[in-house]
Amino acid sequence: MTKLVEWLLGVTLVVAAWALVTWDLLDLRLSQTYRDVAWPMPLYLLVTFGCYSLATVGYRVATFNDCDEASLELQKQIKEAKEDLRKKGLKI
Repeated sequence: MTKLVEWLLGVTLVVAAWALVTWDLLDLRLSQTYRDVAWPMPLYLLVTFGCYSLATVGYRVATFNDCDEASLELQKQIKEAKEDLRKKGLKI
């Protein structure tokens, strides 16, 4: 099962549960309080998902590993490119 199918299945289940509670499709005779809480639930879930995503990206950026060898190799290539351009007559 791919990640897309997992997400689609999860979203479908949440939407189905929300629709059942909001419009009382199974005639469960839920009180108005449950419907009042369930109605804005998709918005709450969207905001919660956005906060979680922002926190995850921030954490991953803060704990990103430095690549010292790649940095040194890139600096070496920059020096070589500058020298090559100087030989060809370009002033940097």
